[in-house]
Amino acid sequence: MENLKIAINAVLPLFLTMAVGYFLRQIHFVDEPLLKKLNKLVFNVFLPLLLFINIYQSDLESSFRLKTILTAVFSVLALFAILCAVVPLIEKDGPRRGVMVQGIFRSNYILFGAPLVFGVFGQQGMGTVSVISAFVVPLYNMLSVAALETFSQGRVNLNKILKGIVKNPLIIASVLGILCLVAGVPLPQAVEKTVSDLGKVATPLGLVSLGGFFKFSDTKRFFKQLVIVVTGRLIVCPAVFLPIFIKMGFRDVELMALATMMGAPIAVSSFIMAQQQGADADLAGQAVAFTTLFSVFTMFVIIFGLKQMRFI
Repeated sequence: MENLKIAINAVLPLFLTMAVGYFLRQIHFVDEPLLKKLNKLVFNVFLPLLLFINIYQSDLESSFRLKTILTAVFSVLALFAILCAVVPLIEKDGPRRGVMVQGIFRSNYILFGAPLVFGVFGQQGMGTVSVISAFVVPLYNMLSVAALETFSQGRVNLNKILKGIVKNPLIIASVLGILCLVAGVPLPQAVEKTVSDLGKVATPLGLVSLGGFFKFSDTKRFFKQLVIVVTGRLIVCPAVFLPIFIKMGFRDVELMALATMMGAPIAVSSFIMAQQQGADADLAGQAVAFTTLFSVFTMFVIIFGLKQMRFI
């Protein structure tokens, strides 16, 4: 019963927060232009601050586990390579291929995964999540651009990939957080508290914005693709990689961090990136909505299962 309670308390707040955003959109209290601005504010200001402060305040010895970081990176690379080979066999449309590859390998790790780790382990888990994010987020961006351009336009623009990495606020915040932590740079107490307080805005505001973006139109048009993406992202990925992580000896916070990386829904930014790269943005938007909705249930099962088996 205690494990059930922990799983519910970790997942339910995320669902309820998104439901608030959806409700506000339905009663026309917020509209799409406002939601886009809020989303931009979250991803350019509040999430970078959250990522920075979580890394900065983490324990260097316990958070920087090379085995965990390398496992996360190689898992994403392996998944990406497999999808690039498999997806073209089941989808003939180029712009949709890129969206499906991105949708299955790229998770909403910071906005959705981090609160789940916090819900189970509290603040002690945030350092591990943030450090993994510092390596995985740049990889997500680089591989997403490569997939979308390759399948949609038949080419890869290396300059665009590098430019996107260098200008990404999440990557900048990660690098600054690591440098300040390793160098032992002391932040004035007032500055640290301000950054910390602003960072706390990221998750609730981001989830409200995400809930407001939920649309369930055109579902029939993308039914086949949505079934593949939702199943691949939320069920197949955790089912394949979690046993591997467990076999490798990962437990507790590290296992939970890796589990959320593989089980969290698709990143909201994947929709924006699909628009920019000329891919099927409508499919990308639907995939974000449905993986986010169903992940509430799949992540509950994952957390409850790992708790029952005493792996976390």
